[in-house]
Amino acid sequence: MTVFKLPDLGEGLSEAEILRWHVKVGDHIEVDAPMLSVETAKAVVEVPSPVSGTITALHAQPGDRIEIGAPLIEFAADAAASQAAARATIAASASAAASAGGDDSGTVVGHMPGAADDDAAAAALEAANAVTGPRVRAVPAARALARSLGVEVASLTGTGLGGLITLDDVMAVGLPARSAGSKMHPPPPRPPAAGGDVEVLRSLRRAMAQSMSLSRDSVMECSVFDDADLHAWGAGRDYTTRVLRAITAGVRTEPGLNAWFDSQSQSRTLFEQLDVGIAVDTIDGLLVPVIRHVEKRTPAQLRAELDRLKRAARDRTVAGEELRNFTFMLSNFGSMAGRYATPIVVPPAVAILGTGKVRRDVIAAGDRIEIHSRMPLSLTFDHRVVTGGEAVRFLGAVIADLELPE
Repeated sequence: MTVFKLPDLGEGLSEAEILRWHVKVGDHIEVDAPMLSVETAKAVVEVPSPVSGTITALHAQPGDRIEIGAPLIEFAADAAASQAAARATIAASASAAASAGGDDSGTVVGHMPGAADDDAAAAALEAANAVTGPRVRAVPAARALARSLGVEVASLTGTGLGGLITLDDVMAVGLPARSAGSKMHPPPPRPPAAGGDVEVLRSLRRAMAQSMSLSRDSVMECSVFDDADLHAWGAGRDYTTRVLRAITAGVRTEPGLNAWFDSQSQSRTLFEQLDVGIAVDTIDGLLVPVIRHVEKRTPAQLRAELDRLKRAARDRTVAGEELRNFTFMLSNFGSMAGRYATPIVVPPAVAILGTGKVRRDVIAAGDRIEIHSRMPLSLTFDHRVVTGGEAVRFLGAVIADLELPE
């Protein structure tokens, strides 16, 4: 009998949520066939079978959150031929991971630690993929803060649920303003108000909480606001594709806003390729799929890619690699409501543009009073690496492009 454990899903994650099983007890499955879908911080990941065999037990149900290395599924493995294929698959995955420098595409899991009782082939699987030593459980934002402060996560005692290391645990020992040994613990949670329901954050909402905590602790944010006059536009214009074109114009004027900043090495990376992450509101929470090479696409291509990514985000079929490595961010919250905002920069990116609801405003046009359509714009930037002058020149170029008739 072979016990397969939840594999390491990468990105510093310590747990995942079971989304759906593709098999049930009694089913026969071939090696590399999809077994289940799990949800990481943002992406849905398909976990393949490490062996060919018959399913004898499932150790988790949809909606359960389990830790990396916890028992997931049991097999009665097939004969040695299938096991040899499994070992070949593992070897190929390990070789590919080594050649790629450990990069994980996020869509199919390649590193699969397993456990076995008496099957020799499964024992080889275990030996090839065993987790070496206990894994320290910490929220991603706490890991990032610990790295920036030079704190060893393994040396901390977690005060979170089940010993989870939180941001407060890192700050208690890592911030020089606090004296040595004066670790501060978070206050106990207050009981809910009468009739209130306590909801543990899951999947996308939990990921959003962690991303916002990381931004709060890592970015020196500053915001500027202005309006673009759309009076010269004709009817039926596509707002989002025009904004994407305007961002391209802004980046040509000020390339420093299409960048990443590494605070640890005090270095920035400037990109010629413009990959814009667009916030998509879904029933489960916020997703940020990425449109690649915005600077090279026509308006029709941008619209087709926007529609595809929005459908995939709302259907939760968007691939993991389509949620990573944006170089700039856009929040078009004005499609629902709201005029101005202070959008949040998510590191390592250094800027985000928010577009508010287009309104008909009364303005002074020379010595006349006219009514024009105007788009409110809110630009937030990381002031550690972007100057105020760079930010307003970028915003000015965006406005100038938006105010063109075509």
